[in-house]
Amino acid sequence: MKDKRWLSALWLVAIATLAGAAVPKAKQALPPLLPDSGKVIFAGVRSSAYGIKPFPQPEEWKTAIETMAGYYPGSTPCAVWIVGTFKGPRTCRLYFPGDGPAYPRVEFDAADKHEEFLNLFDKAGIKVWLQVEPADADMETLIDLVLNRYGRHECVVGFGVDVEWYREADNPGWGVKIDDGLAQKWEAKVKSHNPKYTLFLKHWDNRWMPPAYRGDILFVDDSQIFKSFDEAVTEFVTSWANRFYPSTVVFQIGYNSDKPWWQKLPVPPQTWGEAIRRRIKQNCGIIWVDFSLRDVLPLTSPVITMNARPDRGRFRGESPKAGD
Repeated sequence: MKDKRWLSALWLVAIATLAGAAVPKAKQALPPLLPDSGKVIFAGVRSSAYGIKPFPQPEEWKTAIETMAGYYPGSTPCAVWIVGTFKGPRTCRLYFPGDGPAYPRVEFDAADKHEEFLNLFDKAGIKVWLQVEPADADMETLIDLVLNRYGRHECVVGFGVDVEWYREADNPGWGVKIDDGLAQKWEAKVKSHNPKYTLFLKHWDNRWMPPAYRGDILFVDDSQIFKSFDEAVTEFVTSWANRFYPSTVVFQIGYNSDKPWWQKLPVPPQTWGEAIRRRIKQNCGIIWVDFSLRDVLPLTSPVITMNARPDRGRFRGESPKAGD
């Protein structure tokens, strides 16, 4: 069953739809194509403990990631790899054994769930951001725990925070906004492990991102529940890419809530990403979520279509429930 936040989101969407039903609205035009648009420099998939079952084997993840990158010539194959999930109301569960001491608001797994995947990614040249859903756990502690354990892997290029789950109990369904000082502090901690590492911050509402500090941060948008392809592209461009220019932005797409329209696109992972890329000025990343991974990407052998027609969230719905 979906959690109450999903039901609340649908109820709000229904109210808004009914409220506006009596007033016809003109179709919103897509933002214009840009002759000097950015490039897709990262392309790949998201992995979580709750998003896809049965969980693919390492070689299957490799195939999906490389296929996704193949849609964007010159891009680096990558993954947003979730190593710690929200366990309500205030705990972060890390999917590897602890290093001895107990840490407030942190729970460990008895067995490591990631090493075999990261080992293969090292060999394949795939790059990975290790992400957490932090709840009330101390962020600097989480950064140290995760990067101390996995930072030796060549595939690891940084650390990510899903802000929706940062102190979520204090602001249910949304998490607590990140101010400039906090963003700078977290980034410094990540770079203390390796100056080349980058931090990403993820949310669907740009107001939850630091208002002014940019540093070397990647800003990840995971909006969903769009009425149409045009609406999705428009919001990603105007509310996210334009807001954070010239910083690199990443778009996490493919939620089942949007499947009624994206499944009609020719080669959805490519068509959708290209439509965004050609309308923004900075470089970006395109990440397909694991919820619908088997619907669009092969897990057994690469099938890359390079010449498909490139152009033809606000509420979260596919999130883990407390205890998942």
